[in-house]
Amino acid sequence: MIRTTADVTFLRGYNQALVMAVGRTVRTFERSTIVNATGLTPQAVSKVIARLVADGLIRSAGVRRPGIGKPAVVYELVPDSRYAIGAHVARRTLRLVLVDLAGTVHHSAVRPLPSDFTPAQLLDALKSGIDAITGIDGLRDRLTGVGIGMIGPLDHENGLVRDAHGLRHWHDVPLREIAEAHLGLPVHLDKEVTAGITAEAWRHGGKFGDAALIMIESGIGGGFWLGGAAHRGAHTNAGEFGHTVVDLDGPLCVCGRHGCLEIVHSHAAEAGDIPRAARVLAVGVVNLLQTLDLAHVVLAGADLLRHAEVYLAAVEKAVHADVRRADWLTTDVTLSSLGADVMAAGAAMQVLDEHYGIPGLAQLQPHG
Repeated sequence: MIRTTADVTFLRGYNQALVMAVGRTVRTFERSTIVNATGLTPQAVSKVIARLVADGLIRSAGVRRPGIGKPAVVYELVPDSRYAIGAHVARRTLRLVLVDLAGTVHHSAVRPLPSDFTPAQLLDALKSGIDAITGIDGLRDRLTGVGIGMIGPLDHENGLVRDAHGLRHWHDVPLREIAEAHLGLPVHLDKEVTAGITAEAWRHGGKFGDAALIMIESGIGGGFWLGGAAHRGAHTNAGEFGHTVVDLDGPLCVCGRHGCLEIVHSHAAEAGDIPRAARVLAVGVVNLLQTLDLAHVVLAGADLLRHAEVYLAAVEKAVHADVRRADWLTTDVTLSSLGADVMAAGAAMQVLDEHYGIPGLAQLQPHG
């Protein structure tokens, strides 16, 4: 929907999200911190702060007494006032995490999924896992929703999983709609790699430049953070990085093409040649850098992290050796700051961000 006029309800929610985004980036803040960061008037900030205190989302953390003038009330976020659950659906496993309003992971659990699982089997596993997490007294009342990071191809805008690679039962499945009905909770559906790069951006703040998260976990995908926001593409299906061709005469991939990065990498990994598998990935990463000119590349996924140092070394070497003018076109290559939880945690952060965050807000320095 294109909003042509700003109604009062919209402005109220937008202003609240601005204040909450600041609260995530600093340990404590004052009214003046919000005014300087957002451009809102002091009167508007006072009203938003009053509502957030009443809702239990922020609280007073004392006062600051300047040498001249009136004491200023200092506020802080209340992390345990709201939670979200994030789910990472891979071809073999379901990972569930519990994340608080500050983006901290409090619980992480992995359970196997049946081979070639159906939508019904996934929904049952989701419900069972979520029920186990929300058994804590009062937690469900503070639960904002559930984020699902799913294998693609995926239509994020319409909540549809469209022929997920390697899964026969996922042709145009309205996963967001049926999951909401099955779980009785709001659901946010996105590609797992897009959720993953969102988690990295949350943790790095507004200084996080154009970046990609490269995941290897029963497949290869890429999530992109461009211009201060997650990039999903014209059909919300960006991220099929593993299905870019690196060998015209290569083996047949699950997507139906020959020589995709994912299948070439998989053949090397399954043969036990992890150094070669890492070099295959590194070639793909350099191709990506030549296309998008990224500042950061984050390596993630349970399969990659089992050989983290090998992959990290191979990608770093290729970036420095194969990118022309690497002295100028610099790219930081790192492992995920959240380890194997990053995709699930990012799915939860996307739920929280819908209510309490503004993507791209400049990172602030902690006060006091």
